[in-house]
Amino acid sequence: MIFRIILFVWEFMMDLVSIGGMGNDEKDLEILLLRQQLRIVERKQERGPQIPRWQKVPLAMLAMRLKNQARDGKTALEESVRLFKPATMIGWHRAMVRRKWTYKQGNKPGRPPIEKELEQLIVQVARDNPDLGYEKLAGEMNKLGYDVGKTTVSTVLNRHGILPAPERGRQGSNWQTFLNHYKEQFLACDFFTVETLWLQTLYVLYFIEHGTRRVYLAGCTAHPTGEWVTQQARQMSWELQDREEPISYLIHDHDKKFPMAFDTVFEAEGVEIVDIPYQAPNANAFAER
Repeated sequence: MIFRIILFVWEFMMDLVSIGGMGNDEKDLEILLLRQQLRIVERKQERGPQIPRWQKVPLAMLAMRLKNQARDGKTALEESVRLFKPATMIGWHRAMVRRKWTYKQGNKPGRPPIEKELEQLIVQVARDNPDLGYEKLAGEMNKLGYDVGKTTVSTVLNRHGILPAPERGRQGSNWQTFLNHYKEQFLACDFFTVETLWLQTLYVLYFIEHGTRRVYLAGCTAHPTGEWVTQQARQMSWELQDREEPISYLIHDHDKKFPMAFDTVFEAEGVEIVDIPYQAPNANAFAER
């Protein structure tokens, strides 16, 4: 196989040398002669010959060069390419470019992956100690004789879906267990949209109690500005003051429609804001449903 490739490259180079020594008239005559022969071959067979990949490389490169240098590249390819369709040869070139960028390098840069046993140990220590942050977890690993940085710890925990501290401390071993235990003290909020007859989008802000599933319709608007959302938070905090058991936690996602002033209104009433992780709607399942 290697010998055939070398022989093919040698013949190809010799053809280029021979063409370089010809005059323009001689080249034109030879091109006409080759075209006539190719037309005969084209009439004899219904489809182009099956050739290996290493023979497609020079054909694809010459075809792309002709396409780029000719005044009308598409017409030039249609007149010059006989055994194959021009689109086929262009496809060969695109495949070569794709293969170049998707080729797997032998030695990838960066630190090598950690051992499975060490990864399981990091996960176990993080679950057993929910209040430890990345840096402290790395310190615990160093005490056990492992050279681990906080970046490695964060990468491992993210891969296993474990939240960072202090969210992990609130979550404990199970987020659902934590919600069920304090469900009477939890309030969640979110937006949903309604399309009017004239295709105007209205944004509806609502709150829902986890314990009773009671829903509060805060209001709807076509322009949910920060001032409007904050005003709805004030009205909701006033309504919650009449509850026998106070609300201790409020869950909402990272929607930009919730400004910092929105959180400040509830924090002033002693309500802790619980931001769910990004792209984790199940963490706020009651409101999302």
